[in-house]
Order: sequence, then C-alpha cells, then structure tokens
Amino acid sequence: MKALFKGLSIVAAFFGIWILLSQVDYITFFKIDKAKSVTEKKVGDMIWDQIKQTEDIIVNDSITKSLDKLLKPLCKENGIERDSLKVHIIKKDEVNAFALPDGHLVVYSGLIEASKNEQALIGVLGHEIAHIEKNHVMEKLSKEIGFSVLMSITTGNNNSGVIREVMHTLSSSAYDRALEKEADIASVEYMLKAKVDPAPFADFMYEMSFNNKLESALSWINSHPESEERAKYILEYIKGKKVNKKSFLTKKEWDTFKKSVKEYE
Repeated sequence: MKALFKGLSIVAAFFGIWILLSQVDYITFFKIDKAKSVTEKKVGDMIWDQIKQTEDIIVNDSITKSLDKLLKPLCKENGIERDSLKVHIIKKDEVNAFALPDGHLVVYSGLIEASKNEQALIGVLGHEIAHIEKNHVMEKLSKEIGFSVLMSITTGNNNSGVIREVMHTLSSSAYDRALEKEADIASVEYMLKAKVDPAPFADFMYEMSFNNKLESALSWINSHPESEERAKYILEYIKGKKVNKKSFLTKKEWDTFKKSVKEYE
C-alpha cells in the first residue's frame, strides 16, 4: 500500500511539473522575440541607409501629405499603427514598391505615375503593408538568406555584399505563392474595411501585365507572376460582398499629387 502511494505521488509530481513547464512562455523567457526584433530593426536600418546613398529620395511635404491621406484611413480602419510604417518615396521610373524589415515601405514614383486611380495605388500599398503586418519580410529573408546570416551582418564588418543581396531579394523577387495570395487578400480586406473598392486594384494588375510599353519598368508586376490569375481571384473574392467606393483624395488632389511626383527633381 505504501509502495502504491509512493508510485502515485511520483506520477502526480511528474504531471504537475509537466503542466507547470507547459505554461512557460519560452520565447519570452529566452528573449527570442526580442533578439528577432533587434535584428529586424538593425537589418531594416542598414538596408535603408544603403538605399539612401544610392537612390534619389523624394522629400516634399505636399507629396508626403497626399500619400498619407491614402494610407492613414487604410491603417485606421484596420487597426494598423500608421507610425509603425516608415514610408519612403523614391524617384525612379520602375513601377515598384516593396517592404523592408522593421516596417520600411519603399514606393517608387513610377508606381504612382502608372496608377490610374488612388484605389489601384492603395491596393499595391495594402499588399506591401500586409507583408509587413504578417511578418512575411523576415520569414522570406530567414528562408532565403538565413537568420544566422542576418544576425551576422548586424555585427560583422564587410557585409555590403550581403546587404545588396537582401535588397535584391526584397525588391525584385516575389514571395512564395501562398504568401503572395495571403497579402493580396489581406489588402482587399483592408480596402473593404476602409470602404475602398478593390476592383481597380485587380484591373491594375491585369492591365499592367499586358502593357508592353512599360515592360522593362514593371518590376512589381514582373516580380509577382500570374497577375491575371491574381486579378481573377481578387474579383472572385469580392463577388457578393458589399463594396463601397470611397475616395480619400478629390480628383484635383489626385491629379496634383501625380503631377508633383512626375515633375519632382
């Protein structure tokens, strides 16, 4: 009887300890998230510093305020902290936008000029914001570059080659198909909540994939293959849903915005 009681006590103690250990948040305990976020911030800042040295950054209050008029409502209606996004506009003909670690969002002037309407531009921006919000950026880099390499470039010397590789990976190649679709649908959801019609976003992708005049400058479309398929599933996704057609800029403001971007020197 005594042996049985002792055995049951050992079993009870084992399960008690097991339950206690299962409650421990090991990620927080070992500060893994903190290590990741510190690395992400350093990598993001290092890439942005590299871009600043080589690209023509648009610094213009009027242009920035116009872009913010599009971004703020999208962020507000979707619980996204606007200040968590570090938005940069670069004077470049390429039709492109891409996300960097630590919330950096780079938008080329070519994308703004090529957008027929604000809804198309909002759709692309929402897509890139979704990559940031869903941690796709670090997921992609960890998979293709390696987290250990990312950590090493934040502490080592002579890492400009790796930084260039990271920049190339994020600015000119797509995420895997599942992540691209997730970002597309997230952008559509962002737009619906902000009462913006996503159909022009689908139209933009479909039309640009056939625009031979801009073929060499269509980085965003070229790096995101199967644009026709994506346009179709976006239109299928919004079928039957209540779609509002709110605009954040007047036609005059939109035209002025595009003109200012085009003429910026």
